[in-house]
Amino acid sequence: MILSELEELYALPFFELLKRSREVHERHWPDGEIQLCTLLSIKTGGCSEDCSYCAQSARYNSGVQVERLMEKEQIMERARAARETGSTRFCMGAAWRGVRGGTQRFEQVLDIIKDVSTLGMEVCVTLGELGPDEAVRLREAGVTAYNHNLDTSPEHYPNIVTSHTYEDRLRTIRNVQDAGMSVCCGGILGLGETITDRLRLLEVISSFNPQPESVPINSLMPMPGTPLAENPQVDPFDLVRMICVARIAIPQAKIRLSAGRTRLSDETQALCFFAGANSIFYGDKLLTAKNPAVEKDRELLAKLGLGTLLPNPSLEAPQADCELPASPACAGAGCC
Repeated sequence: MILSELEELYALPFFELLKRSREVHERHWPDGEIQLCTLLSIKTGGCSEDCSYCAQSARYNSGVQVERLMEKEQIMERARAARETGSTRFCMGAAWRGVRGGTQRFEQVLDIIKDVSTLGMEVCVTLGELGPDEAVRLREAGVTAYNHNLDTSPEHYPNIVTSHTYEDRLRTIRNVQDAGMSVCCGGILGLGETITDRLRLLEVISSFNPQPESVPINSLMPMPGTPLAENPQVDPFDLVRMICVARIAIPQAKIRLSAGRTRLSDETQALCFFAGANSIFYGDKLLTAKNPAVEKDRELLAKLGLGTLLPNPSLEAPQADCELPASPACAGAGCC
C-alpha cells in the first residue's frame, strides 16, 4: 500500500479502523489462533553497531554483560523447555553486525540450527547482515524464517543508526527471500519518529514482493545508558492503530505483539489481538528486556478463548507475485 492510503486508514475514527482491521483478520485468520514464539539471545552484548535503542551495543554503558556464544547443549536445553511450554517457533538472536561464511562462529551456528530443527518447532534466527551464500546455508541447515527489522522509516533511520544503512538491511532481506526463507520484518515504535515515519515503515514492508511472513511490532523499552533511555512510552492507542493498519496492509502475515508487552494491560493486549495481532513472544525474557511470564500469558489467552497455532517446521516461504512490479521503496527486495 502507498503512503496516502495508509494515512487515510490511520486517520479513521478508532472504532471504524478497528472494524476494518478485524474484518481483514477474520478473512485471513478465521481460526483466531495465536502463535507462541520463544526468543533466546545466544550471544549477548559487545555488538559493534550503534543502534540507539540497543543495550547490546558496545558503544553504550548499558550494564549488559558481554557473553560468548552459548554452548549448543545449553541452547538445546532452552529449546526443549520452550517446546514443552507450548512454543511453536524458537528464535535465536546474536549480537553481531553479521555473519560470514567460512568462519568458526558461523559454522557453530549452523551446527546449532541443525540440532534445534530436529525438535519439531519452526526455527528463526536473527544474526545481522547476510550475504547470499550465507543465506542459502542457513536455509539448508533448517532455518524457516529470518528476522531482520527495518526499525523505522528510511527518512528517520539515520537518526537511529549510522553504522549501517537502510539499504544494507534491504539487501539482507533480499538475500533471505532469494534463498527461500520466510522474512520476519517489522519495526519499533517510540524512537522519536512521527506518525508519517511509522506509516512509511509499513509502506516499505508492505511493498516487499513477497510480503513478509511475520511482522513484529515493538514498543521501545528504554534501556539505561542508551541514547533513547529517556524516550516516553508509546501511547497504547497508537500501538493498536499501528496493528490495525499493519493487518490491513499485510493481511497474510502474522502480526507479532513484541517488545513492550510488560507495559500493556490485559485489556490493551486484548484490543491488539482483536485488531489483528496473532503472534507473541512467549517466556520471561526478550534478549535483554523482560517479557510477561508463561503462566500469565496462558491465563490471558484462556480468558479470551484464544487457541494457539501448531508449529509448521516445513513452512514454505511466501511466493512472489510476478505480476507485480519491483518496488523502488524496497530496492527490489525479493522481486521476480
